[in-house]
Amino acid sequence: MGVRTPYGPKIAIAPMMDWTDRHCRFFHRQLTRRSLLYTEMVVADAAIRGVRERLLGFDAEEHPVALQLGGSDPQKLAEAARIGEGFGYDEINLNVGCPSDRVQSGTFGACLMKTPTLVADCVAAMKGAVEIPVTVKCRIGVDDQDPEVALDTLAADVLAAGADALWVHARKAWLEGLSPKENRDIPPLDYGRVYRLKQKYPDRFIGINGGVRSIEEARGHLAHVDGVMLGRVAYHTPGILSAVDAAFYGEAERPSDPEALLETMSAYAERHIAAGGKLGHVTRHMVGLFHGQPGARRYRQILSTEAVKPGAGSDVLREAFAAVEFGAELEAA
Repeated sequence: MGVRTPYGPKIAIAPMMDWTDRHCRFFHRQLTRRSLLYTEMVVADAAIRGVRERLLGFDAEEHPVALQLGGSDPQKLAEAARIGEGFGYDEINLNVGCPSDRVQSGTFGACLMKTPTLVADCVAAMKGAVEIPVTVKCRIGVDDQDPEVALDTLAADVLAAGADALWVHARKAWLEGLSPKENRDIPPLDYGRVYRLKQKYPDRFIGINGGVRSIEEARGHLAHVDGVMLGRVAYHTPGILSAVDAAFYGEAERPSDPEALLETMSAYAERHIAAGGKLGHVTRHMVGLFHGQPGARRYRQILSTEAVKPGAGSDVLREAFAAVEFGAELEAA
């Protein structure tokens, strides 16, 4: 393994549109105290002109938490980064990996792989605007690019511009012919390409993302790179997160406490409801929590049907938890 840099998070939960909102992050933080959490991508223009508390607000308990920005204008990104730092985020991340049509039309996301000099200008502007780490999340290339050339070029430019870390989704993005969903599955994973990048930059933080399905797989990647991002596995089977702190941060393994989790999430949900929100905003992120345990199916049914009804309160969450036959710990396989 290469030299561990001061930046240094070993495990992160990937930024995922429509998933990693503030409620999801608060829930994930109850399962892992050490993993770095990421927001959904926030467009720089929205951070500057939008309703900031709605877009950028988060619970203090979410720390460490990073703000992912989308954009291609260095000055706007610098301003948005300043705003994010003012909100208390621990890191600013630039999205150079999202393949959606909406993102492409705004000339940011994965299409920026084609303009690495512009990405470097954006990084330099953000670095000049804030004191917290500025990082980049990218693909290994787009469309017909040669990943050997494309990734090396982008990495050289953004690291020279001062990026504190480069997180690489180990797939190409196809901007023509594949949907965003297909871009998460169809282009083949090439972990070796990311490993070779780390070999080229032994003293810089290189993290990997894409298709990691277990704690053991994450441990295997950490023999080659500095950090691992967990994506869909963390969202669909969040119980996996309860093993992270012991597995990667040297903390004593603690038995999971479903009753304490229930009390924390019930109180959080009630605060959200009192502020005008709905129970389903919170519980939609919790559906996969007890994957594989007796009673999990009934738990999912209750949250999927009852939590979305008008007027639903935390009693629904309590009913759902009561359906599970708890073992000693949450599943963390």
